[in-house]
This record gives sequence, C-alpha cells and structure tokens, in this order.
Amino acid sequence: MIRRAQQADFSRICEIYAIARAFMARTGNAAQWGDSFPPEELLREDIRLGRLYVVVEEGTVHGAFAFLLGEDPTYQVIEGGAWKSAAPYGTLHRVAGSGEVRGLFGQMVDYAWGVIPHLRIDTHENNAVMRHLVEKHGFQRCGVIYTDDGTPRIAFERI
Repeated sequence: MIRRAQQADFSRICEIYAIARAFMARTGNAAQWGDSFPPEELLREDIRLGRLYVVVEEGTVHGAFAFLLGEDPTYQVIEGGAWKSAAPYGTLHRVAGSGEVRGLFGQMVDYAWGVIPHLRIDTHENNAVMRHLVEKHGFQRCGVIYTDDGTPRIAFERI
C-alpha cells in the first residue's frame, strides 16, 4: 500500500533514509547523498506539503519517496540529450527503501504512473543500482541535468 506520509511516520522515514545512505555508500555511491541527505527539514516540508509518500507492507513502512507534479526547476536545462516530451509530468525524488522488502521501486513507479503517465527521475552516475532499476521499469536516458548544488545527474523519462 502506498499513502501520503504522516508526521507519525517521521522517525521510521529517517531510519529508512539512513539505511539507504549506508547502502549507497557500500555500493560505490557515497557522494550522492553523503551523510545527511535528505535533511530532516526537507522531509518535514515534504510531509507538510503532501508530497512525501510511504510504502507500507503488513503495517510497517518500508519505503519512502517524494512525488512532485508539475515543472521541476532542475529539469529546465538538459545537456547531452533532450526530453522526449514537454507534456505535464510527475517527478520521483528521494527514493529509498529499508532493504527488507523487494519490489518497492516498482510499486512507487506504478503508483506515480497511475497518477500521471509521464514520469521523470534522475540519479547520480555512480548509482548503478538505481540506474538499473530505472531502466528496468521503462525509463529512457535523456541526458544530464544539474541539481541545486550544481552536481550532475543522469536524467530519465518514461512516457
């Protein structure tokens, strides 16, 4: 089941992001989220704005992701390629799982796809696990975008 995150989920959400950061570091991608991304203030804002979602199985939160509808400012400029469509889209950000349940990313994509059948996502070049999952779930590589701090990310789109 996927639902909007609630303040009561906050400590578990923080645990999940800590697990995800450790996994990323172990798999060669320590730079993307470092030791503290996403910051607690951003997660609280995501919850307040209703854009943070959780994946719940058997009453336990096992995954979290931000899902935003509309223009993403970091996607305004793309290098080394182009977006496939300028139609309205949804963006998946801050995707994380506890590692205790398989198939979470597929559930997240299916949920978002049910809301809007045009999705975008980006990830760090060193995030081989996420790049594999993104491509496995029908996203196509479109080019490179830059985050707010200026670091490059590989951008993908699914239409």
